[in-house]
Amino acid sequence: MMITREQALQFLDQNIENKNIIKHLLCTEAMMRALAIKFEPDKEEEWAMAGLLHDGDYRPDIPAKEQGIKVAQILKDRGYEIPESVAYCMAAHNWHHNGVEPKSKMDWCLFCGDSLTGLIVATALVRPDKKLSSVGVKSVLKKFKDKFFAQGTRREDIKLCQEKLGLSLEEFIDIVLSAMQKIACRINL
Repeated sequence: MMITREQALQFLDQNIENKNIIKHLLCTEAMMRALAIKFEPDKEEEWAMAGLLHDGDYRPDIPAKEQGIKVAQILKDRGYEIPESVAYCMAAHNWHHNGVEPKSKMDWCLFCGDSLTGLIVATALVRPDKKLSSVGVKSVLKKFKDKFFAQGTRREDIKLCQEKLGLSLEEFIDIVLSAMQKIACRINL
């Protein structure tokens, strides 16, 4: 049976101890949904599911080189099906560790955007009100240029949006930020 969003959320709640990871997954789902509407509107649910589940195997007992790959097997073992494109996309988001190279537009969107969601959250958290609604594209760009801010941000991966997606950095940030702002109340930001 193909996994539903409700089942995916239940799976994440049972499988992921760190609730901040679940918030990240909700942000990435929103990002992927917005990017699907831009690039492949007929695949919106697939793209959203890849974003929602991509770190479903982010646990201390799973080595980094298996993360992104293992989640598809865990889901299968629990009786859930996901499209092959979703399984590949989830694996490709962790290309640096597992060697599964992004190929499709969906793969590149998740790869480029995964770290950007964290940078946007970090940008919100240093604002006086700690709200996504007070974050603008210019403030994210300013923090993007500051290598000492959110040092774990993979800036080179994000910048691939220009080459792989045909989007300027500013356009890419705008799409992702807008998507995240729409779910701000669900992630308490």
